[in-house]
Amino acid sequence: MTNERTGLPAAGRLYVVATPIGNLGDLSARARGTLANCALIAAEDTRHTGILLKHFGIDTPQLSLHEHNEETRAIEIIARLREGKSVALVSDAGTPAISDPGFELVRAVAAAGIDIIAIPGPCAAIAALSIGALPTDRFCFEGFCRHAARRGGSG
Repeated sequence: MTNERTGLPAAGRLYVVATPIGNLGDLSARARGTLANCALIAAEDTRHTGILLKHFGIDTPQLSLHEHNEETRAIEIIARLREGKSVALVSDAGTPAISDPGFELVRAVAAAGIDIIAIPGPCAAIAALSIGALPTDRFCFEGFCRHAARRGGSG
């Protein structure tokens, strides 16, 4: 397929795919289809994502994308998208770029004028809010609590 304006091959799409927070059964059929049909999966941790892919019989190649390599990987992924290949972005759990790697990639892909499609799924913040017995007509998400190990303390 080619772009009618430029005559160049049409760019692929970046799919931002939410993954299960803890129960593999929470992966949607749409997310499974997207992961199976993309040319490449950019994963926060390929070992972790490999477990998910194996469970569903998905053999799409993976490429690591985490906080230490996101900037350089973005260049490589944009090149693949411009070749017409679609790429799925996943984090270890939940939605990429929300307190997880992916923001820099999404921003670079948007700046390149390439389509970005959200494949929604589990959201820890909304799940917690739904059972918190708090008013839900308004709320503000300011990020997840930091892990004690990262803070250098015990709690």
